[in-house]
Amino acid sequence: MKEPLTQLHTEAMTTEREWTVEEIPVLTAAVSLPEPVPAADRTSRRIRRYYQLQCRSFLRYCETYLLPLAAEEYQAALAASQPLPRLRAELTYQVTYNEGGLWSLYTQSREQGPGGQVSLLRRGDTWDLASGYPAALSSLFPRRSGWKRRLLETVEAEVRQREAAGVSRYHEGVRRLLRRHFNPQSFYLTAEGVVVFYPMYAIAPAMEGIPTFLVPWEAIRGEYGE
Repeated sequence: MKEPLTQLHTEAMTTEREWTVEEIPVLTAAVSLPEPVPAADRTSRRIRRYYQLQCRSFLRYCETYLLPLAAEEYQAALAASQPLPRLRAELTYQVTYNEGGLWSLYTQSREQGPGGQVSLLRRGDTWDLASGYPAALSSLFPRRSGWKRRLLETVEAEVRQREAAGVSRYHEGVRRLLRRHFNPQSFYLTAEGVVVFYPMYAIAPAMEGIPTFLVPWEAIRGEYGE
């Protein structure tokens, strides 16, 4: 009987694609996603297929939605005798935790839209290597701990602290927005604890990027009553 995986070794799977209009490059997409090496077990193969699909979906999104925008900008610049634009979209990843049978990371896309506006989109994945399936955020907390309420209280306290220190700005009514836009799938693990994050623009201006909040392991295992 094979020993269950406790860690996952991966290498970057990279690809780049370019689209043209009238033989002029108008859009480039670059992808870098994890690939288990070697993919010798069922869990590794499932994870490999998952990120291969994510790669294909991103490239399809670029071709379907971004290419028409890039072509429109190209035609407008050509008509106005302005410098020809060349948009770029990227999908990258960062492994943040790889211990004790849990493998966690986030993937993030960055795309430059019309007028140079930059949009960021992040996704968190935490894999239970023993089962070969994603782990739920609730599974990291003791049962019947009221984990969601306690977690949001921790995030709210961090927001108040940052605002008081003048290091971050948030939208008016941020306490309500924290609850409205909370997604239990938007998290990843680090050595320090659980990081939850919010979409760009959801709770703060664009200058704040993707707001992230760390809930330390000590709080999860202590304050939350292990």
